[in-house]
Amino acid sequence: MDSIQVIILALIQGLTEFLPISSSAHLILPAQLLGWEDQGLSFDVAVNTGSLLAVVLYFRHELLTMARAWMVSLVKRRLCDESKLAWWIILATLPAVFFGFVAKDFIATHLRSAGVIAVTTVVFGLLLWWADKMSRHELSEYQSGWKKALMIGFAQAMALIPGTSRSGATMTAALMLGLTREAAARFSFLMSVPVSLGAAMLVGKDLVESGQAIDYQAMSLGVLVSFVAAYACIHYFLKIISRMGMMPFVLYRLALGALLCGFVFL
Repeated sequence: MDSIQVIILALIQGLTEFLPISSSAHLILPAQLLGWEDQGLSFDVAVNTGSLLAVVLYFRHELLTMARAWMVSLVKRRLCDESKLAWWIILATLPAVFFGFVAKDFIATHLRSAGVIAVTTVVFGLLLWWADKMSRHELSEYQSGWKKALMIGFAQAMALIPGTSRSGATMTAALMLGLTREAAARFSFLMSVPVSLGAAMLVGKDLVESGQAIDYQAMSLGVLVSFVAAYACIHYFLKIISRMGMMPFVLYRLALGALLCGFVFL
């Protein structure tokens, strides 16, 4: 890939990974509009790593506090708000891990199509609108509890279907369960750490086993651009979400779904 292609794809990945608008829906658009070939496994590793580094750096204080509290809960059997949240995030990760292993081949074979992505972009966009409209907007992430965390985890597993959006599905579920917009976003972002780390390890393993040639210059540029875009996205999204609500993202998803339907069905 040339540098322009690397920058565009890394920007798309970094900006859409944490917004409720589906990164997979956006990553097929350059191929449709510009005729680009698949970017390859090594580039996927690079941009996913950049997004992971961004969320870890942004929430470094929360993650360190949660990690320490979680260790104390293991050794001394003493729970606090931070250790409970850590346990809930671990619990919420399990459905995606299970269904990822069970349904990985089926999804790759039958669901990775532009038609599926177009439909899920619209359907889950409407669900996001309904959840934001009906939510009580009362609870913080520390008030979610293990049952709500597990339900959000099952929503994250639904995001294995391309076009659903991991962030969109988890925020939708969190809003349905009464979390505030900010709490839903923070919980979703924190949940992304173990999932993204596991995905990066699996894709990295596949890359090593594939023997694919690696363009280290393109990978380094992809990591950097994805990191900067994802960090900025997290920062500004958390600042404006309470005032803006989810409607702009819902309208965007509907427009994107219509565009994708035009490519697929016309």
